[in-house]
Amino acid sequence: MSEDAVTYESGDNIAVITLNQADKHNRLNNDLVEGLEAAWRRFALADDRVAVLASASAKAFTVGADLDNIPHDLFRGIPGIGVPLEKPVIGAVAGWCVGGGMVLTTMCDLLVATESAKFSYPEVKVGFSGGLIATLAARIPHKIAMELLLLGEPMDARRAYEVGYVNKVVLDGEHLEAAMEYARAIAGMAPLPTGMLKRFVGETVAKGPSEIAAIARVQLTEVNTSEDGKEGMAAFREKRPPVFKGR
Repeated sequence: MSEDAVTYESGDNIAVITLNQADKHNRLNNDLVEGLEAAWRRFALADDRVAVLASASAKAFTVGADLDNIPHDLFRGIPGIGVPLEKPVIGAVAGWCVGGGMVLTTMCDLLVATESAKFSYPEVKVGFSGGLIATLAARIPHKIAMELLLLGEPMDARRAYEVGYVNKVVLDGEHLEAAMEYARAIAGMAPLPTGMLKRFVGETVAKGPSEIAAIARVQLTEVNTSEDGKEGMAAFREKRPPVFKGR
């Protein structure tokens, strides 16, 4: 994994997680997925109370999957799916947000976009989909979601605000500061009810089949690659009682 594919900066109980392959317009590849998964795991364990997800590029949050290096396990890098989170995530979008980028922003708790931002999920045009985007229909009006998914046409920032996908539309270049304003406010709130409310909302919002399958796969992997899993297999081979530690 490229160490710089995704960066993590921490300060004042706020994590800023940045897609850092601007030269590639943050095409979603295996490096970015691995970097995101590592960042979410770090965030889950850190003292940071809220995360801002941004891009190093003003032209594109991400232009979607790298068709020469499609990450078939994109779910690993999606907050709340690949890594369980009980802390808020705020998205800051400028330019294009395409395909799997929309899965990322859909799973953000708050979203800021510049006036020039555009959201698109064009997988019906390329004949491929991982299905995680189905959760969109639980978060914005059903027919708006279907218009995006079945036609594959872009939605501009103003329309995204009108249908409730985006919380705030700002001038170009002001999206990160606007997201940080949200983050600073949340970082100053009581973390226990903040986490509880995020968890309750997550349990309330309907999940699609791909999302349910991905979450199950993550949980199975955690068990099967655990220290206890390795100990159990070793004890079986060595014909001795296992010593489990719950980790």
